[in-house]
Amino acid sequence: MNSELFVLLRDALVQHGDGLRVACSLGVEDMIVVHEIARAAASVGGRPRVFLLDTGRLPEESHTLLDAAKQKYAIDIEVHLPDAIAVERLVRRQGANGFYDSVQARRACCEARKLGPLARALEGATAWVTGLRREQSPTRSDLPVSEIDDRGLIKLAPLAHWTTEQVWAFAKEHQVLIHALHSRGYTSIGCAPCTRATKPDEPLRAGRWWWEAPEHKECGLHSRSVS
Repeated sequence: MNSELFVLLRDALVQHGDGLRVACSLGVEDMIVVHEIARAAASVGGRPRVFLLDTGRLPEESHTLLDAAKQKYAIDIEVHLPDAIAVERLVRRQGANGFYDSVQARRACCEARKLGPLARALEGATAWVTGLRREQSPTRSDLPVSEIDDRGLIKLAPLAHWTTEQVWAFAKEHQVLIHALHSRGYTSIGCAPCTRATKPDEPLRAGRWWWEAPEHKECGLHSRSVS
């Protein structure tokens, strides 16, 4: 599995070069991808374009890990912030924490803080890599390893078929940098006010937007057209 992931990422780098982007939310899956894309880049002499969407509401532990990852993997992680005017309009309209009021309000917050920065992160891209897995939620149960996304880009999810046990075994074996909140019961990493620790019997993404139904738990970053 290790070699399979490495080869997929190495080949993507060779094929797409500067057109490849790697999304990193700093959760364990994304950190595995960063770990391996750094190795793959070293093997082919490339420079991976890794990016983080800093919504302005990330926990401090995320910033700490970001700095550590840059140093350990000797790569630049591009940080994309939301447009200040868009956030100002959002807060004026629904308040700083208005996303708790409805799914519509929460999605409006995600649009301002995530989708705008994502569009900038993917400018000039031909393909991008994510750490998505089928086990994470009902909305990802049929996730393919490779697809054409709604933006017309090749979207790779090399960990799509990995189990949680495989993820953590790989992370431990290869000493992948791990977000501090994982050790405190967080099975998914997101914005501080929208993420909580999960109980042992809860689904992996139960701590994300926990006040919403499971079928709503996407922010728009990974929307898919399902026929």
